Amino acid sequence: MNTLDMKGRSAIVTGGASGIGLAVAQRLAASGASVAIWDQAADGTARAASLGAPKSLFCKVDVTRLAEVEAAFAQTLAAFGKVDAVVNSAGVAGRNHTVIDYPVDEWLRVHDINLNGTFYVCRTVAAHMAANGYGRIVNIASIAGKEGNPNASAYSSSKAAVIGLTKSLGKELAKNNVTVNCVTPAAVRTPIFDQVEQYHIDYMLSKIPMGRFGEVAEIAAMVAWLCTEDCSFTTGGVFDLSGGRATY
Repeated sequence: MNTLDMKGRSAIVTGGASGIGLAVAQRLAASGASVAIWDQAADGTARAASLGAPKSLFCKVDVTRLAEVEAAFAQTLAAFGKVDAVVNSAGVAGRNHTVIDYPVDEWLRVHDINLNGTFYVCRTVAAHMAANGYGRIVNIASIAGKEGNPNASAYSSSKAAVIGLTKSLGKELAKNNVTVNCVTPAAVRTPIFDQVEQYHIDYMLSKIPMGRFGEVAEIAAMVAWLCTEDCSFTTGGVFDLSGGRATY
């Protein structure tokens, strides 16, 4: 594993108690960062403590509630003094239906978590980073946000919106030394697969030229680099981790 320089830096990882978020939190901690995990997991405190970071923190947060996001940010600032990097990894897959049959309440739930939650976190941290003259924001989108997976319209459209949000905020903060980027992984085997029908998992695998799913450590490697000071002239960027699936 390559060494990244996050010494003296502090980071927030939403959805950091499992899957891609946990792998990112572990990579940032291994690189010397203090890490706050924001999640709703029952074992979140233990997960944070296991990171081995200089300082670690767990905040129980529902990212769809702005007041909870703001309270967690205040708690994180009190613990770390500043926040240098934020990774928005909290998300859900949603149910598999055609658009015609997609339940409206499920559509709203998926967008509330994947898009609104990301917006609330970005909105909350951006002013702090701009005032400090430094920051790194990384949003976890998906290749589905570029291509639009059939029978996954809520997930696909919410992740497409995350890409648009990333590009807008990246332009707004470009002169504040705050970069905003996103990654668009193809399917990665994490607990989110438990939310998805097997036929859809098979479809996603069939689209990947490498013939395998991504590994969380592979996603974390790219995300962690985007959180470093070295990522200084890239903002509003979209980084594919697709095993060759991405075509643009």
